[in-house]
Amino acid sequence: MKLIIKNIKELVMVESKTRGHHVKISGDAMTRIRTIKNAYLLIDDNRIADYGKMSEIDMTYVLNQTTYMQIDASDRLVFPCFCDSHTHLVYAGSREIEHVDKIRGMGHEEIARKGGGILNSAKLLHETSEDELYDKAFARLEEMKWWGTGAVEIKSGYGLTTEDELKILRVIKRLKRHSSLTIRATFLGAHAVPAPYRHDQEGYVDLVINEMLPQVAAANLADFIDVFCDRGFFTAEETERILMAGMKHGLRAKIHANELDYSGGVQVGVKYNALSVDHLECMGDAEIEALLESDTMPTLLPGSAFFLGLPYAPARKMLDAGLPLALASDFNPGSSPSGNMQLILAMACIKFKMLPEEALYASMLNGAYAMGISDELGSIGIGKIANVFITKPIPNLQYMPYSYGDNKVDMVILNGKVQK
Repeated sequence: MKLIIKNIKELVMVESKTRGHHVKISGDAMTRIRTIKNAYLLIDDNRIADYGKMSEIDMTYVLNQTTYMQIDASDRLVFPCFCDSHTHLVYAGSREIEHVDKIRGMGHEEIARKGGGILNSAKLLHETSEDELYDKAFARLEEMKWWGTGAVEIKSGYGLTTEDELKILRVIKRLKRHSSLTIRATFLGAHAVPAPYRHDQEGYVDLVINEMLPQVAAANLADFIDVFCDRGFFTAEETERILMAGMKHGLRAKIHANELDYSGGVQVGVKYNALSVDHLECMGDAEIEALLESDTMPTLLPGSAFFLGLPYAPARKMLDAGLPLALASDFNPGSSPSGNMQLILAMACIKFKMLPEEALYASMLNGAYAMGISDELGSIGIGKIANVFITKPIPNLQYMPYSYGDNKVDMVILNGKVQK
């Protein structure tokens, strides 16, 4: 399909046409977003073909070359789609009863000790068919799409047995084939220690390494490997063992780290060249220094801190130190039951004191980097996949996080196709 979006009030996050595509944006540079006012965007097949000012395009010439579908974006902004780099959206059922327990004052770890939390999701998933899991996850992806998300990373981790971890990853593989969103899969067998291994955590780590991982790799079911490295979950030493095993199977690391305590997970992630380290509510100078010397993307999940009532990550300190940041939804049934990246954008500005420009970079281009796809998605660049959304009439890009309750997206284009 050939599209021309014309009369765009403002085209946002435009790359220099000579800049390399596989990039992340760090520190002060995140405050400066390149935009074009009164712009056009040409899409040829599934790729961005050209863009610029309306005054620079010969519309008669363009439209005479071939048949273009025309979209008039007068008074509307065009953005690259959100790239949500951390979700657990393949799950069987909700956990609102635990939410009530939290309201009554019960802690995250206390709920886990009595069989709730991740173990509860694992039990529900075991009892749910693969087809039902697929249908529920597909519906969630469709809802996320209409909030402007065009790419998503999905983790396993609600299986905790070889059979059920493989079941989740097969569902993700099926979603990759049938969803219009770009999807990356992460093997997270080390999400929690299941009840049968409560007194033998080392034995469960051995199961992840020696049984789960070889089967995941043999079936080509994962792009990345992840470990929940935190207090009450997996130690830094156990995380190293699992990541080393993953590397032998060609899986790059992504780590849950420092949500509940200073776990050493950030340093382990840097040591093993993790693509991202995620959560990071507990961050000190040592963690920031380690990340500054790495290619690892720090990824913040404000939805989880908001829902659990945790302290927020020190985003301003990290940005002011010169780090890049990514933002993701952490969409899951226990600690962040929402895949609405517009809401995450607003939370970042309100709770992290991020500027709108910083939050947009974090949820788009840096989110793509945290999924290994910033060469293809996350900004407006020649040759990139045409994943963009057109807003309803809004005044400017700052309005996106300001108006936090409504959906500002009017039209979504994924892989060059207008979504229905």
